[in-house]
This record gives sequence, C-alpha cells and structure tokens, in this order.
Amino acid sequence: MNIFLVTMAAIAAMAGGGSAAAATAPARAPDELSPAQRARPVGPHSRGANVLRAAILLDRAHFSPGEIDGNYGGNLRQAISGFQKLSQLPVSGVVDAATWAVLSADQAPLLTSYVISARDAAGPYRAMPANMAAKAKLDGLGYANAAEALGEKFHSSPALLRSLNPGMTLNRAGEHILVPNIAAAPLPKAATILVGRADGTLTLLDGSGTPFAQFPASTGSAHDPLPVGQWKVMGVARDPVYQFNPKLFWDAKPGEAKARIPAGPNNPVGVVWIELSKKHYGIHGTPEPGNIGKTQSHGCIRLTNWDALAVAGAVSRGATVLLQE
Repeated sequence: MNIFLVTMAAIAAMAGGGSAAAATAPARAPDELSPAQRARPVGPHSRGANVLRAAILLDRAHFSPGEIDGNYGGNLRQAISGFQKLSQLPVSGVVDAATWAVLSADQAPLLTSYVISARDAAGPYRAMPANMAAKAKLDGLGYANAAEALGEKFHSSPALLRSLNPGMTLNRAGEHILVPNIAAAPLPKAATILVGRADGTLTLLDGSGTPFAQFPASTGSAHDPLPVGQWKVMGVARDPVYQFNPKLFWDAKPGEAKARIPAGPNNPVGVVWIELSKKHYGIHGTPEPGNIGKTQSHGCIRLTNWDALAVAGAVSRGATVLLQE
C-alpha cells in the first residue's frame, strides 16, 4: 500500500468528519504537499493537510496538540506557542515561515501504514454506561470499539482515522490503514511540572528550569479551582482503580453511593494517576480525549491518556509540581 496515497475526499474530511464539498483542504496527503503548499501558514480557520502536518510534527517534538483531528483549535495554538518559545521565535500561535523552518528539520514521514492486528479487532469492546454504579459492576473499562482504541494508539480522533481511510472498517484484522506517524524519542526526566490554569497547559522543565515538553490540560472549574501552590509528586499508579466518593463532587447525583470503578482507558482517571501531595488531587488521563482543554475538571489536572503516560514516564516521586494561574 502506498502510505502517501490519500484521496481528496479523505483529506477534505479531515476537520472531524465534514463533507468533501464543504471543505477547502488540498487534495494531497501531508507528505505530498508541494513546496508552496508547505510554506503556507497554519493559523485560525486553517484546516486540512497542512494542519495535520503541523500537529504531527509538534506531537513528535513533545509539544502535544492533544487529540489530532485536522483542525486548528486552542490546543494546537498553545502547542505552537510553546514550541515557538522553546525555539526563541516570535510567539504568535501561528505556524509561520520561521516556525516551519524549525519544525521541518524533522524529515520523517508524516503518515505511515498500520496493519490491524487480531488483538485490535477482537477487543473486547463494549459500550460504557454513564453512571458510576453500572461501571462498578463491570470487570474492566476498556474501549467502546476498535476505532476508539486505534485513535488512542495514534493520538487521533476516530473521525480523523476514518477520513484517512475511506471505505475501511477499522476493525478487521489484516486491514492496512493510514495513521499519523507519531513515533517520538523518549522524554528525559523532569525536575518540575508546571501547570498553568490561564493557558490550560502542563509543561515539563529540566533541572535548569528549561521547558522541554508541553501538553494541553483541563485544570479545574469555578466549583473546584486549581489548588494554586507548590506540591510534590508522591507516586505514579498505572491502570488505577478509581474510588468514587460522591461527597467529593459538587455535581454528584442524589442517591449516588461510593463505588469501586475498575481499571481501563475509560476509567474516570484513564490509564494513569500521578498522585500529588495535595490530598485528593492528581494528574491523570481521561476517557474523553477530545474534551481536553475544552471542558472543566473537578480540580485535578486532566490530560489525554497518551500524554498522561508520557508525563508519568518522565517524573519520579519528589518532583516539584507548580500550579499557577
């Protein structure tokens, strides 16, 4: 399969499932863009192949755009801004010529071919119930379907994967599909985690205070504000079981009781929990990656599952956590 061959309908639908007729995206895959197309800026109202290219390159540079969906939104803007700061470029949140020049040093293919495995196809998959009591009765909170699982594997919305693979089922073992090439070098250890409420980001800093990775985050709400201050990482739990206590939630429904919620990517805290020295607070994953940076949390710092895993691998017990406005 030619990994660079994507139809015009696929590219035109990259903005989350829109119709080809309504889209204005170029008819080429990101790897096939002409020099003139590659030079075009990516900013507000941009969509299509060049936006996808920017998101993949930023993801590989550890400036995460969150769930890659082919749109220019707030998470991508913050990723661009963070990368520009690190690269000592004017900070605009727009991929301009100078920013493209630095990003384009990464010459690896932007898309790659993936063969759906028997395990990908088999699951097991099941629809997730909405209430905690029903979730507590399950033996695990896995994915709802293969498209959701593949989306998490490749940091992408299921809609983007469908648009890249028109006519594909995304659930058949042996099926070759196109996916974003998100392979990146491992992160070094971080001395400090910096979380900013105003811009909705979590940044990793080295021992000298230099940032080297950034992730979009949901950071609290008016009911459960971010606990501003300096804290410590107390430990990391992967595949955590979630202990639901309705007394800790202002929006708990009448009659809800404490419940033990089994582990899995659709667990309320996702696939990892990074415990903080502030009681009941942590950095964790989410069952809804598309909502990161767009909806509020109950005070904790919420990341996509894949970004939470990246952060978990880069921190150790005792690391400083600075939570600020």
